[in-house]
Amino acid sequence: LPPAIAGGDAGGDKRNVSLPISRVRLIMKSSPDVSSINQDALFLTTKATELFVQHLALSSFNHGSGKDSNSLSYSDLAHTAEQTETFHFLTDILPKKILASDYLKSLEQMQEEDADV
Repeated sequence: LPPAIAGGDAGGDKRNVSLPISRVRLIMKSSPDVSSINQDALFLTTKATELFVQHLALSSFNHGSGKDSNSLSYSDLAHTAEQTETFHFLTDILPKKILASDYLKSLEQMQEEDADV
């Protein structure tokens, strides 16, 4: 295991993360439930977030159109969030893109159904 995960000094292992630790700290401190943040917890949260994003991107690439074009698109991420149970909690954050005209039609249908009830 890397020293930070095996209990080493997290402060010296900043080179092992790609996400800015200061930004993760800012996000963590935005929670009213958080009063102080341990450096080890900050490093592990940053690393876990990085690994999660990597897993989401790789899963989206493998299941999306990326295999053909060697790229990853928003629709690949949205499709993965919708189709994979592990990522289903992201459907509100990564909704599928729809045309405004399609949205307005579905909105009208919902209003008609509500009026019929």
